[in-house]
Amino acid sequence: MNTALPFFETKHAQLVEALNAWCKRSLAADEPEDVDAACRDLVQQLGQAGWLRYCVPEAYGGVLEKLDSRALCLIRETLAYHAGLADFSFAMQGLGSGAITLYGSEDLKQTYLPKVAEGEWIAAFALSEPEAGSDVAAMTTTATLEGDTYILNGCKTWISNGGIADFYTVFARSEPINGARGISAFIVPSNTPGLQITERIEVIAPHPLATLRFENCRIPIEQRLSEAGSGFKVAMQTLDIFRASVAGAAVGFARRALDEALQRAKQRQLFGQSLADFQMTQAKLADMATAVEASALLTAQAAWTRDIQGKPTTQEAAMAKMMATESAQQVIDSAVQIFGGLGIQHGTITERLYREIRALRIYEGATEVQKLIIARSLLKGSTT
Repeated sequence: MNTALPFFETKHAQLVEALNAWCKRSLAADEPEDVDAACRDLVQQLGQAGWLRYCVPEAYGGVLEKLDSRALCLIRETLAYHAGLADFSFAMQGLGSGAITLYGSEDLKQTYLPKVAEGEWIAAFALSEPEAGSDVAAMTTTATLEGDTYILNGCKTWISNGGIADFYTVFARSEPINGARGISAFIVPSNTPGLQITERIEVIAPHPLATLRFENCRIPIEQRLSEAGSGFKVAMQTLDIFRASVAGAAVGFARRALDEALQRAKQRQLFGQSLADFQMTQAKLADMATAVEASALLTAQAAWTRDIQGKPTTQEAAMAKMMATESAQQVIDSAVQIFGGLGIQHGTITERLYREIRALRIYEGATEVQKLIIARSLLKGSTT
């Protein structure tokens, strides 16, 4: 958490210092037996401690006047360093409500955002479908307008916080137009008739994940975000903000792995000397540290570009996410190698990190998708 970089301000350094101290007091690194209950408790803790106030603007209970990408990245890095499930809980409050912040009516903002900031309501972002993950424009969930009500039918899957969320930001095809232009975004309370949780999905780093089905699910037109047919824009601009924060979380996981590896290398005795005395170990540690700092710089640049320059950060966020998540996977793998057999023992920090990092290379746009985004941005901007 190098807040001495010129991308950051005094308020960011103070934020990291306070959050790091809170994490040491409040968070347990061990994985809980009841993940749903743990996530509900973490959201409540994060809300009561004031950290979720960074997920919404000041006018609706937030700390800052508007969403600050640098703060979001630093919070996720700090939480991920200490406990992956705490990072997940924070991130989903931001991602699940971010579209309301960007495009919600004043009534929607007043209704939902204070509850998110206080940790009273759990948010979720429902975009992916069984045949429409990376290819968002292929979604088949429909929203048919009848009078002043939309009727939703279809399926969403791989939905984080599925099953425990109080509301979902849902994307569905509302217009008879192929591709991305026919999609709209809606806020759907979890108790809406016709919304069912049809499957709970277990993954290697446990967190609440589910498949949702909508069967004649009636949503008032007032629950739509922005204009009809603008849902793709709503989704992409929301992801632009929080994609950089995924990179922040990856940096946090990688920093923890590097710190654990440094301690192990200095303490482990082998052939009459410490593991750290071997040049091969030193080279590995050097590669790990360089990868962490390079990722942190790209992440800070992406966040700073959005906060200070006010420019679209699609390319910068994609670069940061790709670099940070791929590098973190390599750093954590190297840490496991330094630990040897102990590195893959269930319940150890390195084993937990090894499982936690893997999903970050997929969600909010897989690495391969980030490469396409970067290349298309480069080609579009090229004048030669």
